[in-house]
Amino acid sequence: MFDWRDYGNGIVAFDAGYVRPVLAAIHMVIENGRVAFIDTGSNDALPNALAALRKLGLDASAVDYVMLTHIHLDHAGGAGSMMRAFPEARLVVHPRGARHMAEPSKLVAGVTAVYGADYVQRVYGEILPIPAERIIEAPDGHVISLNGRELVCLDTPGHARHHICIVDHKAKAIFTGDMFGLSYRELDVDGRQFIFPTTTPTQFEPDEMRASIQRLVALQPQAMYLTHYSQVPEVQAQGAELLRHLDALVAMAQGEQGAGEQRHARIKQKMTDYLLAEIRRHGCQLPESTLLDIWATDLELNAQGLGVWLDSR
Repeated sequence: MFDWRDYGNGIVAFDAGYVRPVLAAIHMVIENGRVAFIDTGSNDALPNALAALRKLGLDASAVDYVMLTHIHLDHAGGAGSMMRAFPEARLVVHPRGARHMAEPSKLVAGVTAVYGADYVQRVYGEILPIPAERIIEAPDGHVISLNGRELVCLDTPGHARHHICIVDHKAKAIFTGDMFGLSYRELDVDGRQFIFPTTTPTQFEPDEMRASIQRLVALQPQAMYLTHYSQVPEVQAQGAELLRHLDALVAMAQGEQGAGEQRHARIKQKMTDYLLAEIRRHGCQLPESTLLDIWATDLELNAQGLGVWLDSR
């Protein structure tokens, strides 16, 4: 049993089983029996992916593509396992990420520097390489045809320089990875969704993020499909909220530019206070302790990313 959302437009989302329930979604696009997976979670997601295929009456031979929005391991850590399980599939990834999928040692080293070796081994396990001949590099505008259904890859920097978003014109949908922020379903109030940016290290750049968000919103999709966590309608309003929060986080970071050794802690505390105030304004009545549990990793990594950005200016 795992979270399962069939949107009736050839798009299904299911829980990757990453860290906690309903934290990371894997999306499937299904077109006349052919399948593309979008993002993979970690290696632990493979049983859910196989179960998802069975639920649709399909098997591994139906999978034509595994598409990565970017190569952060909560989105790409399970790609090697999936590619072994789906021998006819091709991997689609930003050109900057392709070499790291073929030879992941530098990627693993970078993640280990942020999280620590014990965490990486416990959460992600072994990151398996993918043969280069099975990898498709997807620059801006690259089109993937899934049994005639066009999936268009857009280069969308700001969260990471190896980030793409994937436009599904048939469903009027965009798969946004982390570019359109985070929107956890526990925070919904009477069907209204709360959204905020993810500014994680090491390649956060606010001007690029703003431009990428505006580019996505200008396409006027019916909904965005976030890895954390799936469908977000009311795209114009949510895009405006996302940019408002982005401006607030950047201003917080700039205000602590000269805080020295206390800078990280001060940015994190200001962000915490800000989000708690905003979520109460949204109408969410979850206990503060529950909210802080939900946001624990995001608050830490967002603060780190803002700090890295300050140092890079």
